[in-house]
Amino acid sequence: MPQTVKDENTYGPGRGPGPLALSDDELAQLLGAHRMGALAVNKRNGHPHLSTVAYVWDATERIVRISTTADRAKVRQLRRDPRSALYVSGGDFMSFVVAEAEAELSAVSTVPGDEPGRELLGMRPAFDRPEDEAAFLENMVADRRMVIRLRVSRLYGTAIDLPFGKRPG
Repeated sequence: MPQTVKDENTYGPGRGPGPLALSDDELAQLLGAHRMGALAVNKRNGHPHLSTVAYVWDATERIVRISTTADRAKVRQLRRDPRSALYVSGGDFMSFVVAEAEAELSAVSTVPGDEPGRELLGMRPAFDRPEDEAAFLENMVADRRMVIRLRVSRLYGTAIDLPFGKRPG
């Protein structure tokens, strides 16, 4: 005879753990614990355009920074409509965070060491050798790199409530 679930917290066939709401601090920590996510922007026809991106999270300023090149579709779409969201999954896909934002686009780096180049430089660990930093800044110009800044207005997400108090991250 099939077992009847009597308590909403009882796990059984077809019934798993429910989601846990995460606090803003927990969501910010989850965002900061990872470096890869999916950036969602709006295409002209209303459908979402998603791109896998590497990012850096500044929790103090609540800004996500993404390095990109000026010729990317996401840049064209953000120039037209700055509404965007970054989806980041926890390492085991048992938790996630979404950062909603209005995107800002930096200028394209055109001279080694210009403001966009310095911002891009600040997104990576320091170089040991000055000549490596100089080469990096030259490459930012050659690649026509720029920064997408997501000034986060809202964070949301959940974690699966696993038994035994395990909390994914």
